[in-house]
Amino acid sequence: MTSAPDGSASYRSMRDCLDRIEDTVPGKLEITKEGIVHDMMAPGRPHELTAGLVSRRLEKALPDGVWAHVGTPDVEDEPEGIMRHPDVMVIAVEDMQGEGSFDPRTVIAAVEVVSRSNPDNDWVGKVRDYPLIGIPVYAVFDPRTGTGAVMSDIHPTPEGPRYATRKDFVYGEDVTIGEWTISSEGLPRYAEASD
Repeated sequence: MTSAPDGSASYRSMRDCLDRIEDTVPGKLEITKEGIVHDMMAPGRPHELTAGLVSRRLEKALPDGVWAHVGTPDVEDEPEGIMRHPDVMVIAVEDMQGEGSFDPRTVIAAVEVVSRSNPDNDWVGKVRDYPLIGIPVYAVFDPRTGTGAVMSDIHPTPEGPRYATRKDFVYGEDVTIGEWTISSEGLPRYAEASD
């Protein structure tokens, strides 16, 4: 009988596996407290347009030296065993310098656009994982329903750090993410048949 690897060894094995296969499989791969999450479908146009619009609106409100970054790399906390890829990261330019994944504790806010194919990843998994890795503000935009939420105020619980505050919104309302308020007017919704 073999023993299970410790958390760090298990995480490193999953990370090495992802490094080998990520260019050969469709969709997006992330490592969570529950294991590897594979969102099979590549994001569709409404998803990407929402991420782009939110990023541009945030950019107009942010001070010099802070970006609403869309793209790579991931945020990674090896001791927690978590590697995630936010759709938009509010982060200081100086914290983007260097090599490798971003330190999640330098991310000012993470924004996710809910995937039609795997909504629990954004509404459940990331609500659990982002406070664990120290991301102080998490905003979710859901094109399926035209609603969303902003979560903040990390506090300790028996299950680990969690967000204490949740402010729900409906598309069309102003949304405050951290210190900055943007409009959610005109964000696209998913059509019945496609993402």
